[in-house]
Amino acid sequence: MAVTAGPAPTPVPRTGLVVVQPLRRKHCAACRRGPLRFLVLEEGAPHCLDCVDLGHLVFLPRGDTALTRRSREESGLSAVVVRFNRRKGRYERQGVLVEEAGLARAEQRCLADAEARRRRRARDARRRAEQDVRFAEAFAAEILRLFPRCPADRAHAIAAHASVRGSGRVGRSAEGRALSERAVVSAVVASVRHLETPYDALLMNGTARPEARRRIAPGVAAVLREWGWRGAGPGA
Repeated sequence: MAVTAGPAPTPVPRTGLVVVQPLRRKHCAACRRGPLRFLVLEEGAPHCLDCVDLGHLVFLPRGDTALTRRSREESGLSAVVVRFNRRKGRYERQGVLVEEAGLARAEQRCLADAEARRRRRARDARRRAEQDVRFAEAFAAEILRLFPRCPADRAHAIAAHASVRGSGRVGRSAEGRALSERAVVSAVVASVRHLETPYDALLMNGTARPEARRRIAPGVAAVLREWGWRGAGPGA
């Protein structure tokens, strides 16, 4: 009976210099040293890096794309390192061999980029903080326009709470960012509800939220009138 051979493994890729990480113990065909961590196949025989004039190179594992690319750019001589994956039946890239000085230069370039990114993030954070301060001040000013007798420190506290970036509160909504009257009034009502009425205690005692809001509505309206609100009565 004829025996059918299994599929042949994918050959070692030949894009530039290629070095193999062997799966089995291999010795150099020229100097007999081994077992070899890396080898180069010449005429089908394994050779150590020293015998093929690559022994001065250092291994850079895969994972950092920018560092790998720059290391190869900075190295006059480099090689791709591959290892055979039995399950997939193909060779896969493991990293590169590059000149030590080239790797050092590449690392310096990457560090410079990292520092530039850090400085940019710091600038962006400062700009966002300044924008947040200006927005909170504008929100507080709008509160005081609509509620002229609201204590100024309370108006600023309400504005600061409502406009926290990423909080999802009314000040960060589209209406809030536009300083719409409805959004500003909603922020004031929410603050009054929690600080000037027994709303939180009602919730803690098991009162349903709609019922709790109904009970405190007169108290909220009284505070808003005290603060000079002349608009239509907002819901509590």
